[in-house]
Amino acid sequence: MNGKLKITLIAHQTGLSISTVSRVLAGKANTSESARQKVMACARQHGILQQLSQGRLMLNNLVIFAPPRAFSVRTDIFYYRVIQSIVEALSPYEVHLSSCGLEEEHSDSALFVARMNHPQTQAALIIGIDDPHIHSLAADLNKPCVLINCSDREMRLDSVSPDHQLIGEFSASYLFQQGHRNILNLQCLRRTTMERRLAGIRQAWMRQNLTFEAEQHLIATTGFSAEEAELAIASWLSALPDRSRWPSAILAGSDFMAMGAVAAIHKLGLSVPDDISVMSTDGWNLTEIHDVPLTSVQVPRDELGFEAIQLLQRRLLRPAAPPCNLLLQGKLTLRESVRSFNAHKMKPALSTHHPQLYDEAHIINLFDK
Repeated sequence: MNGKLKITLIAHQTGLSISTVSRVLAGKANTSESARQKVMACARQHGILQQLSQGRLMLNNLVIFAPPRAFSVRTDIFYYRVIQSIVEALSPYEVHLSSCGLEEEHSDSALFVARMNHPQTQAALIIGIDDPHIHSLAADLNKPCVLINCSDREMRLDSVSPDHQLIGEFSASYLFQQGHRNILNLQCLRRTTMERRLAGIRQAWMRQNLTFEAEQHLIATTGFSAEEAELAIASWLSALPDRSRWPSAILAGSDFMAMGAVAAIHKLGLSVPDDISVMSTDGWNLTEIHDVPLTSVQVPRDELGFEAIQLLQRRLLRPAAPPCNLLLQGKLTLRESVRSFNAHKMKPALSTHHPQLYDEAHIINLFDK
């Protein structure tokens, strides 16, 4: 069946004009919601929608819900870049994008429902919101919705996220493979995603038949800043006058935390990696603002927006499909901040790739360059 016959069939069965059907199938915005729903239902019934969907997004209005800080590069560069990746993924389509700030926990449910029930809201992306009540409401409102870097424990919503647990396990395992045994973990645990990363780190300890002792192997911070990390590492090391008990490596929860760890080590008159190695589990290629080029596992960030739009398209095409939880893997970048104690291992090749959280001065300097 050619394109003209498809449009004629849908127009005949829905009672709409051929021009209206054509505009809906082309993803144009100048059609009513009732007409769009009739055309979509008919096209789906006849198996036409799947054939027509290539290169098109079957909606015109999308709302992004995220923590308020996510909409500024100065306050949350990670989520800001995720949102920019959504904008880029939508650029080929005629989609109006709007936003709404919600807190991660104890979100304003009335505001959420009001925005979701707005006549122009056809679908939503929810970024970094851990409130299960919001997830439940999103599922009950029966509009296409995809979660980004959070997950629905009731398994009713599609989601895409970095595989935080595997990233944590892989990062710790890499340090073990380089011969490190006394590893100190510097992690911020304020979100479920970071708890999953720590669960992966613990799993790496188990695989080495080692016991993970939080008092010995973990420093938990309230945020991701370099300043807090530097103070935490300096205090922890100072409390252990016996340097033989100091870690041979520090596994930090972000590049900025790793920067703080490096600064604390240097202020003690030590060097990285000769005295203490430092590695990040959340790398963004920040080599130009590091004194020591940093070995890290890079967390997928710019890819999250594209994959979320793909999941949204899948939900539009197959409303009854089972919810999907897509986990994106990280990528190891080898540089100079980790020392290897394994004589039989070749030294890793160093990446020269240069291009980015919560230290505003560092972010501003990065974007000024």
